Amino acid sequence: MSEAPRPISRETARRMAVTKQHLAGGKGRRSGRHDLTSVMRDIAYVQIDTFATVASTQAITLWSRVEGFRMEDLDRLLWAEKTLFETPPEPTSIALLEDYPLHYSLMRRDPRAHSGWWGGKRERGRAWLERHADLVESILRQLQGAELTLDQFEEHVPTGQRIDGWTSGSEVSLTLGFLHVEGQVMVVGREGNQKVWGLPEDFLPDRVDRRVVPEEDLEARCAERAIRALGTANSSDIYYYFPRGRYVNLKGALRQLEAAGAILPVKISEGEVRETRYVHEQDLKLLDEIESGKWEPRVALLAPYDNLMAGRDRTRRLFDFDYTHGNYLPVSKRKYGVFVLPILWGDRIVGRLDPKFDRTTGTLVVHSIHAEPGIPREPAVGEGIRTVVNGLADLVGARDVRYPSKIPAPWKRELA
Repeated sequence: MSEAPRPISRETARRMAVTKQHLAGGKGRRSGRHDLTSVMRDIAYVQIDTFATVASTQAITLWSRVEGFRMEDLDRLLWAEKTLFETPPEPTSIALLEDYPLHYSLMRRDPRAHSGWWGGKRERGRAWLERHADLVESILRQLQGAELTLDQFEEHVPTGQRIDGWTSGSEVSLTLGFLHVEGQVMVVGREGNQKVWGLPEDFLPDRVDRRVVPEEDLEARCAERAIRALGTANSSDIYYYFPRGRYVNLKGALRQLEAAGAILPVKISEGEVRETRYVHEQDLKLLDEIESGKWEPRVALLAPYDNLMAGRDRTRRLFDFDYTHGNYLPVSKRKYGVFVLPILWGDRIVGRLDPKFDRTTGTLVVHSIHAEPGIPREPAVGEGIRTVVNGLADLVGARDVRYPSKIPAPWKRELA
């Protein structure tokens, strides 16, 4: 008979998550390009979003974890050193090339193995590729030994319409997207926000394993990656985090991992939150340290799609914080702004900040700052916000920072 799950508090679960995401103080921010790779290994992926009023989601996510981060470091790891690569949607992300076998195995999986939205999208994609077989053949032919942007394909005719509800441009654009999901093409560079397309066999280094991972191991390995990145996780957290929405038998994978002693159950029974979660056996020492009080907070700004907030329901349950990207809200419902960055202090999300980089004046303009209810009135929080905002200004090359006239009372002294 298995032992009863170890009881933990929500605070412990939050601190595990923050630490594993490299956002804590003592075991948090790294420095240098090597540590950028280490951080990527620990958090599994970074979501890509090109919309930005300051810097991209992927840049802010990594900057918040890696001291001295510069976008050119990421570009070098992606396109020159080929340590990282861009995954197909959903969501389009950056991941370690050493994890390519997991992603490739998911790409090659029969779409009928998936249920719900993802399975339907895969089936529609394959049906599209079958109906446009001549276009597929032409695209693959043009990419042999070549790297092309969308407008360099012979058949590309801009339409200005969204053919599939998401992809704008042309039938070529949509076909490239479906071929990407199938693992037949990949992104091999970027010119601004425009993707450069190529063939995996031309781009991938010889060291990359392109064999399909056996089905009985695939989901267990994926779930293990998700649990380690999240600190502790329940099945819905794992399902959403990595690989999002693509598990067929997650319960079986968790049973397999638990039987092997790789993961252990823990339980939160606190207020309205009563749930069993899993922790990886390699993180038990960290769990003990956190429960003994060996933990240091720091202030960090979180990108709109930061991994710490993966899953709106999880963020509400663990952090008592509700967040929706302002860019996807009607103007009338943008209570906090457009490109809103949550403010993390320790294991709590204490506020929101809406910045924009004015490139004409070289000024980082903070349009608004909002504090969450019941935030700590500690000078360290306001000082920490000023420090990270100055760091954000340095990231984008701003010469000055301008704060709004209205600043929450607990931080007014430090930010006014």
